[in-house]
Amino acid sequence: MDPDFLNAFTQPAALDQFLAENVIAQGEKKKLIKPTSSNNPKLEELKLLLIDWINTTLKEEHIVVKSLEEDLYDGLVLHHLLENLGSLKLDVDKIALTEKKQRQKLSVILEAVSKCLQLEKSQLKWSVESILTKDLVSTLHLLVAIAKHFEPNLAMPPNVQVETITVENTSRGLKTANAVEYITENKENLEAQSEDDAFDELFSRAPDKLDAVKKVLLQFVNQHVGKLGLHVKDINSQFADGVILLLLIGQLEGYFLNLRHFFLTPASSMEMLHNVNLALDLLADGGLLNFSVNSE
Repeated sequence: MDPDFLNAFTQPAALDQFLAENVIAQGEKKKLIKPTSSNNPKLEELKLLLIDWINTTLKEEHIVVKSLEEDLYDGLVLHHLLENLGSLKLDVDKIALTEKKQRQKLSVILEAVSKCLQLEKSQLKWSVESILTKDLVSTLHLLVAIAKHFEPNLAMPPNVQVETITVENTSRGLKTANAVEYITENKENLEAQSEDDAFDELFSRAPDKLDAVKKVLLQFVNQHVGKLGLHVKDINSQFADGVILLLLIGQLEGYFLNLRHFFLTPASSMEMLHNVNLALDLLADGGLLNFSVNSE
């Protein structure tokens, strides 16, 4: 047996109980939440919030969910939830009694979710098989994605993470892999992206405010390149050849750019492209550019 699997448990009794509750057949693979994560207060908070949200949404249909693992695997609750939230009419029976019918029902439901949420197959953190086998991690990922799409104001606790262990029963014994998965958004990552998100939102939702932003940026640029006797009036055109950008970087970083390294008065698109590439390289070397930019 893989020693990592044993290390997931503090006492042999816990291991015996774990295997007794999670029978894994030959050739089968299961992803399970480690016992050390099962009692995570944030995880419990998220589960209770999702249960309350589902029950409130489906109150008029007299559907009551008590357990996310036991009450969602057959597709009945998911069916009602999607029809209620998205007014989706799914061409499946309301009740599926056999495993074959449940698998077919889940396939239709999850395909509808992917289309509605505009998710590619590679983005999915759940599958028909994982929901059907009562995989709590997959079920949580699915419900959080649905809630974020249809109820964006639902106050889910951030940074909910679980330690998982994927167990595969092979002919040579149990093979395991450990991982940490975020169920809700990592707040630290969101904060790191906040500046980009602010500009993305500005361009998409408030284009009327772009002129005000440009004015502030022009003041910033001229405050620094003005020391070189330069004045920028138009961000769109005057940054195109890379000259102002290079001189601005030099001023902000406190160094002099040798005129032999760039074209002060570029006469062709090739020379302009050289300048812009040099500027991007300087930003990357300084740790100021952590995403790709098309120099052209």
